[in-house]
Amino acid sequence: MPSQALLDTLCEIVGTENVSVGEPMAAHVTFRIGGPAAVMVSPRSPEQVAEVVRACGAAEAPMRVIGLGSDLLIADGGLACVVMRLAENLNAVRVEDNRVIAQAGATNLSVAEAACAAGLAGYEFAEGIPGTIGGAAIMNAGAYVGDFSAAAVSLKCVSPEGEIVEVTREQAQWGYRHSMMADAGYVVVEATLELTSDAQAEIQARMDDFHTRRVEKQPLEMPSAGSTFKRPEGYFAGKLIQDAGLRGYKVGGAQVSEKHTGFVVNAGGATAADVRQLIADVQARVKEKFGVELEPEVKMWGF
Repeated sequence: MPSQALLDTLCEIVGTENVSVGEPMAAHVTFRIGGPAAVMVSPRSPEQVAEVVRACGAAEAPMRVIGLGSDLLIADGGLACVVMRLAENLNAVRVEDNRVIAQAGATNLSVAEAACAAGLAGYEFAEGIPGTIGGAAIMNAGAYVGDFSAAAVSLKCVSPEGEIVEVTREQAQWGYRHSMMADAGYVVVEATLELTSDAQAEIQARMDDFHTRRVEKQPLEMPSAGSTFKRPEGYFAGKLIQDAGLRGYKVGGAQVSEKHTGFVVNAGGATAADVRQLIADVQARVKEKFGVELEPEVKMWGF
């Protein structure tokens, strides 16, 4: 549990109304699963983010950062740390010429919509990625024909030392679901995308097409963390899981989706332990049948 001195400092930085003790994390992740965070703090500017990072560092208090919790499984016992949430509290989006500048808490959908309204193409693929720009930058989120790194030109980040720094595309070292920022512990607070001009109707048509494909193929009606596993080289995770006979496989309230076997869903009353065990069972079965190691894309905290 963070010290009272740290709690007082966090309240001074962001305001008492933006600090919550024992915050239930199930309300902040798309799995709708997870125990409480010791403290949740919601800064409202990049400068406040930097101050929070410095305060936690000075207090030697561990800290985690979440957006909309769309790629995250939190243990039933919760998190004994400070959780910094960057969502609607830091979500401004603006357009300057052919660039879209978005704060970390802006949703991928809101950024895609802003780009479309300005007649800028190149981020349509992200309209259905259920997370924030900050999360997309950290994991190089992608879907269909695009990924974040193809659109981004620079980031504004807070270093582990609490300094606000600019990170170029080259410095970000994006790879498949990977970035330098994830490795180095940087907090993304803003991203600049460079897009291309196109007819608004054409952009909207592509967004509508991507949306239709998602609705048809993905279990959007059930709580999940999106695609559960990274794509193994030369294979598709969902196909391997299906061919292993695991469609609909359940552990407690956790289930391999009947609609798309690449998704693990909360079918009702699932615990984090259920989900973790189901993931382990799927990995073991796929390894046994096909000799392929499935690596979770979902981050697991507190285990």
